[in-house]
Amino acid sequence: MQIGFYFDQSRCTNCYTCLIACKDWHEYELGDEPQDWLRISAVERGKFPDLSISYLFITCLHCLNPACVTACPVGAISKREWDGIVIVDRNTCLGHPTCGACRLACPYDIPRFGTDQDAKMEKCDLCLEHWQAGKKPICVEACPTRALDAGPLDELMNRYKGVREVEGFTYCADVAPALWFGKR
Repeated sequence: MQIGFYFDQSRCTNCYTCLIACKDWHEYELGDEPQDWLRISAVERGKFPDLSISYLFITCLHCLNPACVTACPVGAISKREWDGIVIVDRNTCLGHPTCGACRLACPYDIPRFGTDQDAKMEKCDLCLEHWQAGKKPICVEACPTRALDAGPLDELMNRYKGVREVEGFTYCADVAPALWFGKR
C-alpha cells in the first residue's frame, strides 16, 4: 500500500489554514519559513482580460521511488514498506550545511532545514501520530474547503476524478510522487 495526498486546485482558496494547522501541530512559530513543511503557491494563467489564478499545495509527496532516500549518505531517510511514508531519523541526519544531499536530490525541493547551526532535515511525515490513531493528517482535517485528502493512493485515484499534473506541477516519473490532483 502507498499512502498519498489528493489536492483539488479548484477548491483551494489560499487561506493557509493547512499551513497554520501544520505549524501549530508541530509547534513551529508562524512565519518561520525554513520550517514550512508544506507550501502553497499561486499559479497565474492567461492574459488580460482572460486571467485566472489557482493555488498549488505541495509538501513531501512520499514518492514511490524517493530520490532523498538514495541520496542520503548515512541512511537517515527511509521509506516504510507497509504504507510508503518517507520518514527521517533526525538523530542520524548529518544536517545542514554539512550535507543537504536530500534537498539537492529532491526534484520538488521538499527537504527543509531550520536556521540553527547543524539543523537536521525536516519534512512532512503525514502526521504519523494521527495515522496510528486512525485520523487524517492535520492539514487535511483543517482544510475548510475540503481541497485536501490523504489515504491509500489507489483509493484516492478511484474516489476522485483526477490527473497527475496540473498547472504549476510536473509529474516526475523517476520518483513517482504519491499525489493525485482533482480535475479542473
